[in-house]
Amino acid sequence: MMMEIEKLTDEKLIEAYGFVINQLKKRKIIRSKNFLGDLGEYYAINYYSRTVGLPKLQFAPVGTQNIDAISINGERYSIKSTTGKTTGVFYGLNEPNSIMPEPPRFEYVIIVIINENYLLDKIIELNWGQFLKYRKWHSRVRAWNLSITQKLINDAKIIYLRP
Repeated sequence: MMMEIEKLTDEKLIEAYGFVINQLKKRKIIRSKNFLGDLGEYYAINYYSRTVGLPKLQFAPVGTQNIDAISINGERYSIKSTTGKTTGVFYGLNEPNSIMPEPPRFEYVIIVIINENYLLDKIIELNWGQFLKYRKWHSRVRAWNLSITQKLINDAKIIYLRP
């Protein structure tokens, strides 16, 4: 199949890309224009829901702030996908040095690490306390993110590692 793709003209390759994106949407693997984020949510929810001992997750309603999935027990999950060493940002949380206490916006963060071929490489989970410990302020966008360091990985719950 790869050889056939390599032989396509530029125009046909672009058309094939459009076809693949439409099929991914049709199969509900992606739901928006945020391909990497949607793919990570799909991988996480699918893996949690079919793995014995993990909570069964379902997508949060579209537009729900701060969370992407909810367990059947009502626990809230924020899912961040990355191909690198930093997650996307978490909006809507207190800024650094805020005097207001930070109420939990979710119980868990799931970090989905995707490899260069868009295959699932790793899933790690942090609880709210671990998130508060490791979050970093991104001053340009005025929101928090997580740097995926070895220390964070060692402290996190490893849910999946690519064999």
